[in-house]
Amino acid sequence: MTLSRRTLLLAPAGLLPLSRPALSQGAADSRPTLTVAVQKLANSNTLEPLRESSNVGTRLMASYAETLLAQDWLGDLSLQPGLATAWRRIDDRVLEVTLRPGVRFHDGREMTAEDVSFSFGAERMGSGVATTGGNLFGSVPGRTTGKAPPPETAAIARRSFPGLVAVEIRDAQTVRLVHDRPTPAIEGRFAQLAAMIVSRSAFEAAPSWLDWARRPVGTGPYAIAEFRPDQLLRVVAHDAYWGGRPPLKEIRFVEVPEVSSRLNMLASGEADFACDVPPDLIGEVERRPRQHVVGGLIMNMRLSVFDKTNPVLADARMRRALTHSIDRQSIVDALWGGRTSIPCGEQFPFYGEMYQADWNVPEFNPDEAKRLLKESGYKGEPIPYRLLNNYYTGQVTTAQILVEGWRAVGLNVQIETRENFSQVLSKEGARGLWDWSNSAAFNDPTASMPRAHGPEGQQWQVGAWRNEEFGKLCAVLDGSVYPVERRRAFRRMLEIAEREDPAYSVLHQTVNFTAKRRDLPWKPGQSFGMDFRANNWKA
Repeated sequence: MTLSRRTLLLAPAGLLPLSRPALSQGAADSRPTLTVAVQKLANSNTLEPLRESSNVGTRLMASYAETLLAQDWLGDLSLQPGLATAWRRIDDRVLEVTLRPGVRFHDGREMTAEDVSFSFGAERMGSGVATTGGNLFGSVPGRTTGKAPPPETAAIARRSFPGLVAVEIRDAQTVRLVHDRPTPAIEGRFAQLAAMIVSRSAFEAAPSWLDWARRPVGTGPYAIAEFRPDQLLRVVAHDAYWGGRPPLKEIRFVEVPEVSSRLNMLASGEADFACDVPPDLIGEVERRPRQHVVGGLIMNMRLSVFDKTNPVLADARMRRALTHSIDRQSIVDALWGGRTSIPCGEQFPFYGEMYQADWNVPEFNPDEAKRLLKESGYKGEPIPYRLLNNYYTGQVTTAQILVEGWRAVGLNVQIETRENFSQVLSKEGARGLWDWSNSAAFNDPTASMPRAHGPEGQQWQVGAWRNEEFGKLCAVLDGSVYPVERRRAFRRMLEIAEREDPAYSVLHQTVNFTAKRRDLPWKPGQSFGMDFRANNWKA
């Protein structure tokens, strides 16, 4: 393949645009302005999906970021048209999409095939940037010069789009996404938020990568008007939105770490939504006639993650003992009131034919845990457990239950409180285990398993866990077009990562509860994302 004006290869190229978003106009605008109290705005203090790969970032991105295909989080989880109206596989390596006409960016420009090509190019995705050891959860340094993306951006791009080598523009409305290998589940990869279509001219106009990343210009129903890291994100209606006039004039996402403070803001009228409500506070909210709690299961699950490079945990029997000491059902019953369940390992039923329905997480078996500890020769050495203060709903209480279960079988797990994920993942001092969650952005295990634990995944990249056989199986899962072979590889990956050489242990599927004003006609989806489009604002 040759490089031409009509074909953008994913290799280093010239720099490219950031204009100011086109804000909603008109003093007579009667649409409401709403305030959403959130636990955290962004772990990296940026809003670029290729850098802010997190649950909290997902909540915000639904307002401004859009992709070629869209997952139906409000419905049956199927793939739907997004910025592409149609798509088809040319072969196992090439996906052709037909672009939606008349789509406007927040800077007022009409979306073109060149913008689509640029969105997957080296200047935005950082192809060729060294990625080893990147910490996806670390805050971005305060540099204000230079357009090169940080290493973590390339790491996310590589795990999100393995094998993507070129974007071919066939005509003004037709683009082909070309891979260098057979690519199963090829469609779903372009429904991930990392596949956000951005304005090329807006990127080029940005003074620096950081300026861009704190105000990316996309096509969503709302445009970023103001972002103050750790404080506020303000988005305003993008009235040229192809999906219809947004129902809200403005949305203010305000960072309020403590759940009690978020609920007090809702009660006083300072906020219209309060996110991440633990089940034990639902009754308190619903005793107020003007508020209620909505939400349910989402395509995310909570995990305990292990660092096998810790000398105490190097023996797989130690990590297996940890997994057999977890009373998951007690956590589900005591903390979640039975509102969630224990998944069949790190997988979701919407994986379809790839779903291993007969698989189970390691059973709660204290006697087996004690046997493994004795066999391993464990002498009670301390195992550090790096813990955040309720970044996840009910995180501290869950940790207390876990530690008590581990102590009961003789495991000396010691909680070490940390302020952010950078400190959790830091190689300074001894790492043992920490809390994590894993989402599936589309309906195939490639959406979660390789991205989390494979060679390009976070756990492998930070030097906490690796298994060579698992790495080879990731390549099969990502590259085979034979369902039987892929299913067999996925099964073996579960065996390795959850039983033989544990990388993590699944706790429970995530439940996402949001308290809100009862009169607001908004409904939650099966994702952390908050959808404020017109089709989700109906009485």
